[in-house]
Amino acid sequence: MKILLTRLRFILEVMLDTILPLRARSARTKERAAEDIPLLPAVHELLDTRITTLMDYRQSAVQDLVRSLKYDGSGHAAKLAATLLADYLHEEVSSQRTFSQKKILIVPVPLHAGRVRERGFNQIELVLQSLPQEFRDGTRASFVPHALARIRATKQQTRLPRSERLSNVAGAFSAPDAMLVNKTHIFLIDDVTTTGATLVNAATPLRRAGAEVTMLALARA
Repeated sequence: MKILLTRLRFILEVMLDTILPLRARSARTKERAAEDIPLLPAVHELLDTRITTLMDYRQSAVQDLVRSLKYDGSGHAAKLAATLLADYLHEEVSSQRTFSQKKILIVPVPLHAGRVRERGFNQIELVLQSLPQEFRDGTRASFVPHALARIRATKQQTRLPRSERLSNVAGAFSAPDAMLVNKTHIFLIDDVTTTGATLVNAATPLRRAGAEVTMLALARA
């Protein structure tokens, strides 16, 4: 039911985009195609962990994309981000399938239920729901948004100094069904990372449940 409601909201957002005035950032993003967004995949060592980011948040087009997605729930931004992400995942998932028989899962970093009620959506879920079907239905990978849960409300990371971000999200996540993720390879995906604290803490219960985890973010701030 939750996924259905999210998809309905996403469809409504796309419809409203065509009839209502847009915020400036969303209007700019709506005029852009995937090739207009600078894609700069990079691997970072954050908190002694490898995190791959696809874009540099300092680029104005990337800022527009992320902000229109995160704060406006833009359907066009979600589709753009999904296109860029799919281009990257094609090679990564193919490589993983070549060397391992593990089932591959695509998992978003979840928001706390209270934050979802407040915002009305999880922006990275909007992106993953817009991925090509082969990355959602098990052909290449399976989209499993319920594999990870956020069990503790936390302060927004962007409002905290770097020194407090790790403790803020410590113990905030759980893997409700260990059997679901055991012996799988998970691509754990977030929208933006800075210190890596959220992704590292979100990956911890998945690894404890027996999953191998690759951490990705659309952009690094």
